Amino acid sequence: MALPAASRTPFDAQSAPVARLLRSLNTPWKMRLFFLWRLPSLFFWGVRIRKASPDHTEVLIPFSWRTQNPFRSTYFAALAGAGELAGGVMAMIAIEGRGPVSMLVTNMEASFSKKAAGPTVFTCSQGAAIREAIQRTLDTGEGQTLPVLSVGRLEDGTEVCRVELTWSFKAKRSRESIQPTV
Repeated sequence: MALPAASRTPFDAQSAPVARLLRSLNTPWKMRLFFLWRLPSLFFWGVRIRKASPDHTEVLIPFSWRTQNPFRSTYFAALAGAGELAGGVMAMIAIEGRGPVSMLVTNMEASFSKKAAGPTVFTCSQGAAIREAIQRTLDTGEGQTLPVLSVGRLEDGTEVCRVELTWSFKAKRSRESIQPTV
């Protein structure tokens, strides 16, 4: 399926849509409203985006009664949610202003190496690989999958977990390109 040339726009970090999105992602009150509206579990857990850029993301999940399990460590699902957000934010940035692309998690693997008994910061630095996968799907019209790794560390730098999510990206056909059959 060949897509119209307009949907194959290369990524431009300086474009107005990307700049607006980055401002919103890096504005705490806007992100809290977005979480409340679209991702209520992240709102409840108190997740914060510390830094969002096209190449690197840092996401903080606090250590509080809302994120704890009965063993006084951060619940694995809360850690996985923050890890997913770290990679997902860069995918949102890479898609912004480039045409309709759907994104979906198709696989998840996580490993936990230490007890997460404090605030945990997830970092992901695979922005370039994410942009390349999205560009391939826009150029070819074929779906692309990409494993994206987010690493969670305590404030002292101790690694507590690794969350690897396989993201699937597919170019959506615009409504204009859908021709009714007669």
